[in-house]
Amino acid sequence: MDSRASLRNSFAIGVSCSSASAGGLLKSADGNMSMQTASIGFRAKTGRAIAVALTSGNSGPAFLARWEVALHDPHRPATGQPHHEVMEMPWVDAQSAVRPFERQIESIAVEVLSGLLKELQSKGCRVGSIGVVGSPDRKLEAIGNPHIRAHAAEGILFRRVLEVAADEHKLRWRSFSDRTFNDQALTELRRKPQDLTTTLVSIGHTAGKPWRADERIAATAAWLMLNAG
Repeated sequence: MDSRASLRNSFAIGVSCSSASAGGLLKSADGNMSMQTASIGFRAKTGRAIAVALTSGNSGPAFLARWEVALHDPHRPATGQPHHEVMEMPWVDAQSAVRPFERQIESIAVEVLSGLLKELQSKGCRVGSIGVVGSPDRKLEAIGNPHIRAHAAEGILFRRVLEVAADEHKLRWRSFSDRTFNDQALTELRRKPQDLTTTLVSIGHTAGKPWRADERIAATAAWLMLNAG
């Protein structure tokens, strides 16, 4: 088995799309059964991500699956914190030196997403979109401390590789800043804070533990993408 294939750890798998969705599997005009649409939300972290898949249920978003996925290769430690490998270089040189590591991480993200898509497809779900919550873009060259800059660059990188993976799989995607995400979610979902919390608690009861802030953020990102159609 390829080392990257073992990086995905599935915490919990929910019900199939046919039982979670409002109408079950849909029948097309030619009589064939079509797949129910799902969305995956990611909470990007350095070297990993929390992912939650949702579909449309009878009374709101319905849980399908949850994973914690590694976005680095443990046999290549530099892929875990690539900007730390080059942080003593001048920024211009560091940007060039880090690209081989970044390309490796992009390939890992593409493979990881492929695995999640296949897993959901086997449950009767077609993923139509993904939402990614992570570090927003910023002027890294303006950060004078090399160590702080390396952490900032990696935060952006591990959000961006999920965007690259979505593009590779021709999925609709959208990224959200982790700094303003809660307020943005309330506005776009047109929900009061208590309503949002109640829905996420309900999803969490189906998902089971762990159901931490990262899982709730990932679920909200998936919900936003479902809501956007």
